[in-house]
Parts: sequence; structure tokens; C-alpha cells
Amino acid sequence: MTEPPKDALVRFLEDRFACAQSCTDCARACAVLVSSTDLGTTVPAPVVHGPARPGPVDVPRAPHGLRRALLLCVEVCDATCRLLSEESHQDEYGLRLQVEWCRAVALECAHACDRTPDAADCAERCRACARACTDFLATLA
Repeated sequence: MTEPPKDALVRFLEDRFACAQSCTDCARACAVLVSSTDLGTTVPAPVVHGPARPGPVDVPRAPHGLRRALLLCVEVCDATCRLLSEESHQDEYGLRLQVEWCRAVALECAHACDRTPDAADCAERCRACARACTDFLATLA
């Protein structure tokens, strides 16, 4: 069995690490956005001293699809990062499937974020994750 050239191994490890780091960054950005996304609850009105007291205030509802996309992205990116961080010898086919799935989920999440105000940072993190996955997949070819 012939070992791969050293520069190819170094590139593989660098791209693998970059992909894992991007997955972590993406998962964190999505988790922060999920935790700050209101689910459409009604909050009590602020206390107003005087005769006029407004009723409850409706908080804008985050699209259900966005929350689902964010949570899936967190889970898939976290699982991918854990897999990429393992030192044991892994099945290349299984690794490829996981990274391709992560790339697809990250892009889908970025598109969901594009339709939501104040989610531009998360969308960019998701796109960066997808790019890192693409770069890593190229080292597997």
C-alpha cells in the first residue's frame, strides 16, 4: 500500500480542520439565532402609570421553517464536527456522506436566513461552512 504524498496529507488535514471549525462556527451562529428567535408569544404590556393602559403586545413570530432549519443545521454541523475531530481511521464513504449532508443543510439554512431580517451573520456562517465542506470534499476525490 502506497502512502499519499506528504503535501496531499497536509492539505487533507488542513481542509478537514477548516471544515470542522466552520461547522462549529455555523452551529454556534445558528444556536444563537434560535435562542434569540421568538416563537410568537404574547408578552405583557409594560406597566404604564396613568389612565391609558395598553393590552398585551404581540411579538413578531419567527417563521417556523427558519427555526427548523436552524435546529437541523446545529445538529448536523455538530455531528459533522465530531466526526471530523475523531482520530480513528474512518470509512471514506461515510465521511463523504456526512460532509455532503452538512454542506446541503448549511446551504438550506443560509437560504432560510436570507428570508429573515437580522439573520445575515448566520447566513454567512452557513455559507462559509458549505464552502469549507466543498473544499474538504475536494481532498477526498
